[in-house]
Amino acid sequence: MERGLPDDYTVKTAIAMAIRAPSVHNSQPWRWAVGAQSLHLYTDPSRQLSRTDPDGRDLLLSCGAALHHARIAFAALGWRAEVHRLPNGSDPDHLAALELHRHEPSQDEIALAAAIPRRRTDRRRHSSWEVPRRHLETIAEDAAGEGVVLRVAEDAERYYLAEAIVAAARQHDADPAYRTELAAWSGRHAAPDGVPARNAPAPDRTPGALPDRPFSDPRLREAPGAAGEDDETVLVVLGTASDDRLSRLRAGEATSAVLLSATRFGLASCPLTEPLEIPDVRREVRQQVLGGVFPQMVLRLGWAPANADPLPATPRRAVEEVMAPLEATDPARWQWR
Repeated sequence: MERGLPDDYTVKTAIAMAIRAPSVHNSQPWRWAVGAQSLHLYTDPSRQLSRTDPDGRDLLLSCGAALHHARIAFAALGWRAEVHRLPNGSDPDHLAALELHRHEPSQDEIALAAAIPRRRTDRRRHSSWEVPRRHLETIAEDAAGEGVVLRVAEDAERYYLAEAIVAAARQHDADPAYRTELAAWSGRHAAPDGVPARNAPAPDRTPGALPDRPFSDPRLREAPGAAGEDDETVLVVLGTASDDRLSRLRAGEATSAVLLSATRFGLASCPLTEPLEIPDVRREVRQQVLGGVFPQMVLRLGWAPANADPLPATPRRAVEEVMAPLEATDPARWQWR
């Protein structure tokens, strides 16, 4: 970038932190373009999952999470990102343009940035320890800061949400094309994307346990002695007043904010988008859990058992594969290195 703006090393470091964001099936559906005075986030349509995510909502959530990761990374490195979302009406893949300004990082920004490499998607059972209400209140405030509502599903709302999770799993199980796509994106052993076998546990057969996606070749073991009956999982739902592209992008940013905040507290976390990927099930969640607000993300939060093994990081594509310079003559096109 030009003199007075971040040097190339700083930009590359921030993007390396941004792409640690979670994405559906670890598909990493983003591209970053570096201009002379700005940074641009684009979707990568070739990585949209046609059966899991036919309308591209998960894709936008994934990219929104990467955008928030980038904002936090730059802030911790001394640069405030002024974000222009959906800046190019003629290019729907162009999600954000970031202008960077000198900035003195706060302790909160440094702490959130430090949480980026520590965050994991942990699909294992939680322990019997309750999540303190003050933690959930702080996490809800972080979501509100991104313009998104966070609702803790309790009592009847939790019942309806659990029913929705079961119903979505049942419909997906009856879809051969979905199962084929899931198998193609999971059970990985050396790939830079997809769900690694070492990060996926076998399905939890405990009566009443919430179903997770049946990933291929699950190799992750539950903590010794962890019992499904003792699992004190908290389910939270992120929702928006509208359901347009901007709302979905902001919901992705809020997802990142919530996950990083939970990581700061030491909580295990796991996104659950499956019940929102099937239109009729999503409508039920909207009416029964959020009272008309559009649900965008469901998250499992809880304490990992004290004897749980540390989770390995899921792989990411190299920064050079997702970052390229902008062509001066046509900002909407790419010039790959």
